[in-house]
Amino acid sequence: MLKADFHLHSSFSGDSDTVPERIVESGLRKGLSAICFTDHYDADYPYDDVCFELDTVAYLKKIGELRSAYEGRIEIGAGVELGLQPRLGELYRSYTERFPFDFVIGSTHLVDGKDPYYASFWEGCTPGNGILRFLEITLENMKAFDDFDVYGHLDYIVRYAPLEPRQFCYGDYGDLMDEILRFLISHGKGIEVNTGGYKAGLGCPNPCPEVLRRYRELGGEIVTMGSDAHRLEYVGSFMDESREVLRSCGFRYFTLFKERKAEFVRLD
Repeated sequence: MLKADFHLHSSFSGDSDTVPERIVESGLRKGLSAICFTDHYDADYPYDDVCFELDTVAYLKKIGELRSAYEGRIEIGAGVELGLQPRLGELYRSYTERFPFDFVIGSTHLVDGKDPYYASFWEGCTPGNGILRFLEITLENMKAFDDFDVYGHLDYIVRYAPLEPRQFCYGDYGDLMDEILRFLISHGKGIEVNTGGYKAGLGCPNPCPEVLRRYRELGGEIVTMGSDAHRLEYVGSFMDESREVLRSCGFRYFTLFKERKAEFVRLD
């Protein structure tokens, strides 16, 4: 059974200090056949406590060295996770045209210039309004820039929303989520099963099974699996659980990317 983790962060990301070589070794120990580094590039990130500017030349050089060192033992992809904002479409388009990535994740990390990771985002903002605006911005992001392969952790905001229980309720946002999913499908884009939801204590991946099932019902087929690991212990985590979620939602395949081209792998 092929196991792959297509969402990994190393010390090239501003929020990780994990050495890339150790990530590869961890993947080997955990029986992964393929990994893809997807370090952060969030242009114009407004907070001073972390820098999400990626030294892309040095990053790709390091991945090339790792590919040579581990050739025949594990497949290593060169990816990036872009923190999208509606006004940055042209900047990101020139960026993805410049660099030879295998895989590009588009993600929403900021809502009107604020990150829901920080408690200050929720001051004077109800959970419902915050989630609604997050989804509206996600749709705006896609329309401004669509040169990504999958959209990352579509209901990511529930990791930090002051909800009890912490769950994404598809029924509360179904029309808007359907518009997002239909846009992705019509443009040949996928979504990821991000196992970071388990790590965050949600009891399921991001997005939740309801959203994955709806994506499949609407005709979506492109799904990657990634841990969103920033630390070694989470590399390759919860992949078996994610396979079962995908099966239960009607998927027979998951997806890998190489040179921006999708490769479908049976879940069995």
